[in-house]
Amino acid sequence: MAAGSAPGWAVGALGVVCLLLRLDFISCDSQVIYGAVNKNVTLYTSSFKPFKEIVWKRGKDKVVEWDDQSEVRAFLSFKDRVHLDTVSGNLTIFKLTRSDEDEYGIESPSVRNNSKFTLKVIESLPLPTLSCALTDGNITLQCVILEAYDTHVELIQYSWDCPSTIQCQSGSKPSEAYVTKEGDLSQEIQCIISNPLFRRTTSILLSTCVPSDNTRHRFVLLAILPALICGLLFIKSPVVW
Repeated sequence: MAAGSAPGWAVGALGVVCLLLRLDFISCDSQVIYGAVNKNVTLYTSSFKPFKEIVWKRGKDKVVEWDDQSEVRAFLSFKDRVHLDTVSGNLTIFKLTRSDEDEYGIESPSVRNNSKFTLKVIESLPLPTLSCALTDGNITLQCVILEAYDTHVELIQYSWDCPSTIQCQSGSKPSEAYVTKEGDLSQEIQCIISNPLFRRTTSILLSTCVPSDNTRHRFVLLAILPALICGLLFIKSPVVW
């Protein structure tokens, strides 16, 4: 009898958990927040009654604490670098560093669910470099970051902005694109790199990817010129009998 009631108990418990989640009494998710190096970020929370005490933690360590009988107190590296709004409960961190990355949470009787935030700190994106090469009648475009950049590279997205007169084809990598040589070479192609906070753009003129007719003519002249000089010297040289 007890064994038979176990599945029913499990289903009932699962139903209670789902009901609590639906009613916003508990929350297991951690909200991802992005902040920029040397900038500020605010972690927002909500309460169902006025705050009388607040503790913000980074992992298991205290960031700041307050109650209605004392002043706000910050800890460790967050001293003089945080602001706690005791009315809303929101926490603002100033002058972000890479080492500030972690999970943050608020603990207070006024908060129905202990909100969790995963903070990711991102550096500004460098300007990408756009290069091209002519291969088998197609122009291969490559957009790369030449500078050393290792801040959440998995968040970087590549996209291409091509004029309506040009048909861009995706390459084997998001940072590559192809254009046919027969397209309108007077147009510019743009490469855009972005992450949740930054966006950088660079462009290239397609005509610079293909040798111009004048260039080819110069190559022909350079090849013929030595032969012409030798011919003139031969004509002008005296004949010795």
